Amino acid sequence: MGEEMRQWLVEYQGKLQNELGISSLKVKYNRIIGYYIEITKPNLHLVPEWFIRKQTLVSSERFTTEELEQRQTLLLESHEKANEKEYEIFMDLCRKVLEDRDSIYMVAIFVATVDVAHSFAKVALENRYTRPELCEENIIEIKGGRHPVLEKIGVESFIANDLYLNDTDRRIMILTGPNMSGKSTFLRQSALIIIMAHMGSYVPAECAKIGITDRIFSRIGMSDRLVKGQSTFLVEMIETSRILHYATPRSFVIMDEIGRGTSTYDGLSIAWSVIEYLLEDRFRGTKVLFATHYHEVTALGERYGIVNYNASVREWNNQIIFLRKIEPGRASRSYGIEVAKMAGLPYEIISRARYILHQLEKNYGDTMPLILGDGRKSGRRSIESSENEWSDNSEKEKAQLELFPSPFEILINELKDIDINMITPIQALNILEKLKKSLES
Repeated sequence: MGEEMRQWLVEYQGKLQNELGISSLKVKYNRIIGYYIEITKPNLHLVPEWFIRKQTLVSSERFTTEELEQRQTLLLESHEKANEKEYEIFMDLCRKVLEDRDSIYMVAIFVATVDVAHSFAKVALENRYTRPELCEENIIEIKGGRHPVLEKIGVESFIANDLYLNDTDRRIMILTGPNMSGKSTFLRQSALIIIMAHMGSYVPAECAKIGITDRIFSRIGMSDRLVKGQSTFLVEMIETSRILHYATPRSFVIMDEIGRGTSTYDGLSIAWSVIEYLLEDRFRGTKVLFATHYHEVTALGERYGIVNYNASVREWNNQIIFLRKIEPGRASRSYGIEVAKMAGLPYEIISRARYILHQLEKNYGDTMPLILGDGRKSGRRSIESSENEWSDNSEKEKAQLELFPSPFEILINELKDIDINMITPIQALNILEKLKKSLES
């Protein structure tokens, strides 16, 4: 009916133009007044009496005729009937679908299953995936694991890595290394391989033996929630808290740079405490990948259940080369300045940063083990031996390490600056008294 109406309107417009001698006459439509005949003001004297005026505009007037009104009524009636028929057909289809819903549902499940299985098989063949072994044993053993996305879109050839965790002597892996060395990628690919194995897919690895895992927890990346008034660090702590409250012996946890959103000593203290907390009996069996730039926490690798690994790099011609290989042992340094240089920071900034780093390492580099009390140097208290003293003194419990030098650091630095060959006994006694008063205050 719509096509017939359009054809009739074209013929009717031509007929009126010829009969009235008005070449500018147009038959148009809008949603307010429907179909109408538009005639410009200079041609109004040619309008016949049987035209019915509908609307007056500045430069033209709009009319209708009985014949046009009849056609419009016929068109509206046909639209209503078409809508009624369409609704009737739709409801009939719904009734038939409901009658056969069980069969349709089974067919949909079958098609979806075939579609997923076909996708799994296609991806596995194209990307050299292997069938993982799911077992009741609480372990994760991946050899030659790869990231399923980055190995396809990355510019460089992807470097495969191994992972082995269990519920006894390898529960927590502390992973150190510089930025851009592949730590976060290793964390993500490990979680993805476990998910793919549990969903019935082949996995991007040479072989994989995955213990049944009930949950995967992730604290990775940086984000804030400005609408809720939550800073990046607060979000990080909320997510960490959720992990520590809900992780089970069958859970897998990846944590990337816990504590980086606050001061150095605060962040280090939190990272250290989180790792110690995850060693408690309630988490026995929980497998954790813990990436960090706080190299001091690698001292925990001496404890049963923790292993140290690092993302290896090599230095060559005053440059660093990322090998992307995860190897046993702790990283020697973070190479942050070298990464900044690669990013294109001005030479003046890089040079100044190296000087400041040298001074910091010279003045404070040897005092960190003393502050932490990790027991790596003889004659110094370990964290364990210091815990009772902290718990017995409520004021000390509230103390907080800051980025400013501690009294111990000040003492070390002032002693370094003294040339004992150039001072008298009296001067030595005065210096000793001054240092003693500084510590007491």
